[in-house]
Amino acid sequence: AVKGTGQGAIDAIVAAREGHGANEGQGGGPFRSLFDFALRVDRQRVNKRVVEALVKAGAFDALHGERAQLLASVGLAYDWAETQAANALQAGLFDFGDGGELHGSGTQEPALVHAAPWDLCERLGHEKAALGFHLSGHLFDAHRAEVRRFVPREIAQLADLREPQLITGIVGEVRTVPTARGRLVIFVVDDGSLQLEVSVDEAALGEQRALLLDDALVVLQGRTQPDRRGGGLRFNLLQLWDLPAARAHFGRYLAVDIDAGTPPVGDVLALWPARRVPGAAGESRQGLTIRLRMHRRAATAEIDLGDEARFWPCDEALGRWRQVAQGGLATIVYE
Repeated sequence: AVKGTGQGAIDAIVAAREGHGANEGQGGGPFRSLFDFALRVDRQRVNKRVVEALVKAGAFDALHGERAQLLASVGLAYDWAETQAANALQAGLFDFGDGGELHGSGTQEPALVHAAPWDLCERLGHEKAALGFHLSGHLFDAHRAEVRRFVPREIAQLADLREPQLITGIVGEVRTVPTARGRLVIFVVDDGSLQLEVSVDEAALGEQRALLLDDALVVLQGRTQPDRRGGGLRFNLLQLWDLPAARAHFGRYLAVDIDAGTPPVGDVLALWPARRVPGAAGESRQGLTIRLRMHRRAATAEIDLGDEARFWPCDEALGRWRQVAQGGLATIVYE
């Protein structure tokens, strides 16, 4: 069931489609557009919040593929439908034999409101909010191309080895279990090939517990052991990174193509500076260095900005680099 929709709303939608709803004068049959839907349904029983939930769930995909535009247009569609209903009522009161065509405003449906398309994470996030699960894809697909450059092994390919192994996936089902030795944090990671249960001592996890959010992507290093209860393997966590930290740890540098002008290096470093992390050997700066690839006619030069130009490679910082890079080419080099 779609959250936010009740049986009454569904019955009203079915009635409108079959042509005997509250606005049966509009006819029946499949809905032709969001505006046709708003015009034909009982708008008291099918309010805007219901329609927004249906859009997020993908119920209108057959009418229009861009859910972001549909969601932005729900208010417009209902306002337009109310105007059409008011014009029809006025035409019925003052019937001059022209079917109301000379006295109402135009019945032309307006264009959908412009809105930037949702990326995969946004689309699946809205689906989960509406349905309770992801329907049209897997969250890992949004990150697969990048993380497979430094974690090539799928979870389904894990072997029972003594050596630490790297995996990556989407977090789910996080819980804390008391044991005789202390509290154990248990969660599931899923990369689309397999779901794997991971466990770690809560005290050892420390502040990184905050990284274990439902639907977050993480990179993990740990050791496998046989799962005596359910068969297969379990994973004992040794080290954990979120995606920006994994980029900083496994990446070598960010390559930025530039053609002319001065890139905003200072702005990026000020907004997203490298992070200082204490360690056994003292404090270290974690982040990626930057190499500018300058193109002048037939020549290309690469300039390494050095260790002082490290920045924290979060999505926002990378997005800023892609805005100013030639052709949007700002790429993390992992090899």
